[in-house]
Amino acid sequence: MTLLLISPDYASHLLPLATLGTAWAEAGERVVVATGPATDAIVRRFGFEREDLRLGRGSNPGVIRAEDQPRGEDQALRGFFEATRLGAVPTLAFQAAARGDDLLWEPLRVAREVQELVDRVRPDQVIVDHLAFSARLGLTGAQVPHADVVLGHPSALTVGDEVYGYPPAWPNRLQPSPRALDALRRQCEGVRDAFTEQWNTVLATLDPGADASHDAFAETGDVLLLNYPEDLHAPERTALLPRHAFLGSTVRSETPDREVDAWLARDDAPIVYVSLGTFLSVRSDVLARVAEALRGLEVRVALAAGSTSPDEMGPIPPSWLVRGELPQVTVLGRAALAVSHGGNNSVTEAMAAGVPLLLLPLSTDQFTGAAAIEAAGLGTALDPNAATPAQLQTAVEHLLALAPDASARLSQLSLDLTRNPGPRRARVALAGQDDTAGGSRAGLLEAGGADHGRR
Repeated sequence: MTLLLISPDYASHLLPLATLGTAWAEAGERVVVATGPATDAIVRRFGFEREDLRLGRGSNPGVIRAEDQPRGEDQALRGFFEATRLGAVPTLAFQAAARGDDLLWEPLRVAREVQELVDRVRPDQVIVDHLAFSARLGLTGAQVPHADVVLGHPSALTVGDEVYGYPPAWPNRLQPSPRALDALRRQCEGVRDAFTEQWNTVLATLDPGADASHDAFAETGDVLLLNYPEDLHAPERTALLPRHAFLGSTVRSETPDREVDAWLARDDAPIVYVSLGTFLSVRSDVLARVAEALRGLEVRVALAAGSTSPDEMGPIPPSWLVRGELPQVTVLGRAALAVSHGGNNSVTEAMAAGVPLLLLPLSTDQFTGAAAIEAAGLGTALDPNAATPAQLQTAVEHLLALAPDASARLSQLSLDLTRNPGPRRARVALAGQDDTAGGSRAGLLEAGGADHGRR
C-alpha cells in the first residue's frame, strides 16, 4: 500500500502531516510526500520518499526569514510582520487581502501537476493539507478519493454562517470594536466570493460536470481530519461538520538532543517553555517582554528565539536555555507551562503533554484557538501588543498554580491524547474510507476510472 501526503513547503505544515504518515510506515507501507525542496531534510528525517511539488512562492524549513524568500514574497512577509504590530484586525485584514494568491496559487497548473503526480505514484490513499487548495482542486477535478486534514483550529473549515478569515470566537482580553469587526467581516465576505469564483472556474476546466461550490472555504475531501482535540471543540459546532475524525494531536518523535536532555535533568525548578513559532519569532519586542517577566520568577526557561537574536531580549540568566530552535515536544514533556503565540502545533502538543498555556495570539486562527483554551480553563490569553511584563508575570504565576479541577481535566485530556494518538486515528479513519470505496487501491482507482477520473 502507498500513502501520498501533499504538503506546502513549510515545516509547521509538514511536521504534523509527516507524523500522520508514521502509522503507515510502522505497518511496513510506503509513504510518499509531495512538497517543495526547503523541507526535504524533514522528509528524509522521517525516512519517506519525496516528490517535488511547489504549492506557493514561499517556503519555511523551520525558521522563516523575509530575506530568504523570493522577490515579492519577501515584501509580503515584511508587510505581515508589520501588520501584527498594529493589532488583530489589521493583521487579519492584511491576510484577507493576500488570501487568493496565498491559498490558490497558480491553481490550474498546480492541479494538473497533482493529477500527473497521482498517475505516477499511484497511491492507495491520499492525505492533503486542507489549505493546499490548488492541490485539492487537482484531486477533486480528477475525482480522486482523498482525505484533507485541517492542521489549524477547526474553524479553518467554515460551517454555518461563518466566513473564512473572520474568527468565530475571541479570547477575553482581545475584543476588537464592533465597527472594526463589521469592516473585517465585509472584507472577508468579498474575499470568499472572489475566491469561490476562481475555484469554480478552475474546477469547471478540470471537470466540466462538477457541481459549482457556494463557498470554496467550506469544501472538503471524502474524509475530513481535524488535528485538534474534540474535547476543546464546541459540540454545537461539531454537529455542523461533514463526515470527520478528530485526531487529537499528532505528536512527533524527536531526535535526542544531548544539550537539551542534560539541561532538562539539571534541577527541579519549574520549567517554562517559550516559543512564538516558526514565523512570529520575529516579534522580538514580545519575546523581550516575556523574558523580562520571567526573569523575576523562580523558574528555568527554555526559549526558542527563532529569528530574534538573544541580544534583543536583555540579560539571559545562566540557568536558561536559549537557542534558535528547540525540540518542542521534548521540552514540553518536562515543562510546567508554555508561553506561545497559539499556533495549533504548539496548542495540541502542549495539551498532549498536559501543560497549561499562556497564549499571545497574533494572527489567523490563533484568536479562536486561544478562546477555546480559555473556555476550557486550561490557559490564559493576553494581547501580545499590550501586555506589560507585570501582567505577563501575574499570568505566569497564576498558571503555575493551576486550580486542582483544571489540572485534573488537563491530565485526563493528556492521557486521552497519548493513549490514542493522531496517526492511529487517521489510519482508522482512512480505513473507513477504503471500506466505503470498496477496498484500498481498487477503491481509489475504480472510484475515478482507470486514469483517476481525469476527463
